[in-house]
Amino acid sequence: MAWTILILVVAIALYMFSFMLVKFDAKKATLKDVLLKNGVTVFAILLIAGSVSRLYTPIYLTKTNPGILQEMVAGLQSQQAAEQAKKDEARNKEIAKMVKDNIDELIADAPIAGNVEAKNTIFLWSDYSCPYCRRVHGELSRVLKERDDVRVVLKNFSIHGVLSDAPAQAVIAAKLQDNAKAAALDKLLMDEEYYADARKQSSQEAAQKSINENVMKLAKKAGLDTKKLAVDMKGEVVAKELKNVRELAQRFEITGTPFLIINGKTFPGAIPYARIIDALEK
Repeated sequence: MAWTILILVVAIALYMFSFMLVKFDAKKATLKDVLLKNGVTVFAILLIAGSVSRLYTPIYLTKTNPGILQEMVAGLQSQQAAEQAKKDEARNKEIAKMVKDNIDELIADAPIAGNVEAKNTIFLWSDYSCPYCRRVHGELSRVLKERDDVRVVLKNFSIHGVLSDAPAQAVIAAKLQDNAKAAALDKLLMDEEYYADARKQSSQEAAQKSINENVMKLAKKAGLDTKKLAVDMKGEVVAKELKNVRELAQRFEITGTPFLIINGKTFPGAIPYARIIDALEK
């Protein structure tokens, strides 16, 4: 603002006293002299007009006609929304094609809840210590209870470190024994506070020990061989699946949990039962 006022003052002075800067004799003036004098005058006028415009524009937008700012913001938001919609549509098409072309590979090592042969597939990226994942788990459980044409492929996205590593590994490893028992363990981990004691521990090692013990208790409750489970949790199949989950998350731009892919369309966040059903019907 200060620079604009200074330029305005200089421009006015230049306009008023341009005759002192450019010596001009009307009788002896050449074309060059006329152009120089007129050029200085025009330059001064342009500076004045630009400075006045710059000084008045904020006043006009904030005092005289603030509605223009609202229209500009609304227009920008609309443009950004349209661009995002195009981006989302392109990503959904890419994901739908990728899932269709690689469905067997995507479900090979992943635990499945519901009817494993169902025609409708929901891929779920979730973390067992995530409260929003627990919420969507309840919504999905309702869907599976009411319909036998839906399966949920569990892509255990361990993003909370110690709180979620062991349960993610355990559920994947459980499938090596029995998919139904893996789904049962998944339900138990989502329904019960397996990490409550871990939050009270003074060290990460103690927290991890507490979680491992609680996971194994729930695994035994699900009917699993816990000794075999402990070995399989450190095996190649679990490591491969967790890597697959991370790589797909990066490819699909999944930055948080829960994240659902329902029949090829993406749904970030804990979406409600009604929206899940709507996505299955389309």
